[in-house]
Amino acid sequence: MTIFPNGSRAAINGTSTGYFTGQVCIDPVFDAEGAARASVGHVTFEPGARTKWHTHPIGQLLIVSQGSGYVCKAGEAPQPISAGDVVWIAAGEKHWHGATPDTAMGHFAVQEFLDGKNVDWLEPVSDADYTRR
Repeated sequence: MTIFPNGSRAAINGTSTGYFTGQVCIDPVFDAEGAARASVGHVTFEPGARTKWHTHPIGQLLIVSQGSGYVCKAGEAPQPISAGDVVWIAAGEKHWHGATPDTAMGHFAVQEFLDGKNVDWLEPVSDADYTRR
């Protein structure tokens, strides 16, 4: 058993990673170690912030913890999500997620590694795709 005390892991400026548009903070929750394949992060998006388009080799589970935002599958309009919602994104499904233009949003993101990789980052989400209704 391992206990990770609150605050023992440094937050990551998600904006500086190049995988997001707008201001994003990633708080690591759990990194896959040993035989474990899952990693978990708590991601906070300021209003208007969002991920790039991306896919996951095994899929991704989002648990919305605060605020409201959108999740969007390629070819479809963004779907609203809010605190308490749970979203399953299938393996290989091209998608993005982020905050609404006026409200911050936070979620826990759970994804598994396959052959050492848990995400494939793609192109930025255009303003037209972000505002599509």
